Amino acid sequence: MTPAEQSARSAEICRRAAVIPVLVIDDVAHAAPLARALVAGGLPALEVTLRTPAALDVIRAMAEVEGGIVGAGTLLTPADVKAAKAAGATFGVSPGATDRIIAACEEEGLALLPGAATATEVLTLLERGYTVQKFFPAESSGGAPAVKAIGAPIPQVSFCPTGGVSLKNAKDYLGLSNVLCVGGSWVAPKDRMLAGDWDGITALAREAAALR
Repeated sequence: MTPAEQSARSAEICRRAAVIPVLVIDDVAHAAPLARALVAGGLPALEVTLRTPAALDVIRAMAEVEGGIVGAGTLLTPADVKAAKAAGATFGVSPGATDRIIAACEEEGLALLPGAATATEVLTLLERGYTVQKFFPAESSGGAPAVKAIGAPIPQVSFCPTGGVSLKNAKDYLGLSNVLCVGGSWVAPKDRMLAGDWDGITALAREAAALR
């Protein structure tokens, strides 16, 4: 899968909804009901971060939920890429991008949303063929003004800003011409997961989906 093909797939996924939920899940029992709640609320693309021992099992469980598009976040090594693809992930997200991670995604046929935070990083990825990128960490890297500024000389690249994005500031990003969607964790708060408040999470998802 070439970088251009990956970016085309990433763009398609990003356009499905205003927000891609960024999920850190400790208990695989929460996977399916959480995915159903988010999909029901209008957020079909789900990023499961590889930050917990349960993450790969969570991806497997969510991949079975109708209407969901499950991806793996926090890809740090080629082994992460291979494991995520085997678990059922259809796209991947990395906080940055290295030659080894890029090569692994090409080899595994996993659409990569590679992370960048500076104009040089954005240009380097663009030279490789990545026209859709993750802007991370968004808020601490200058927020929406930084994304807008990068877009002036590099309009070929579209972004999914992630990191510090919330309901409060999401519209600042979504109003930019070079932003396809944002990534955020506020739509699946841990306390609601632990309480099994799936209706409450669906309501949060609907509110997020309505931002665009």
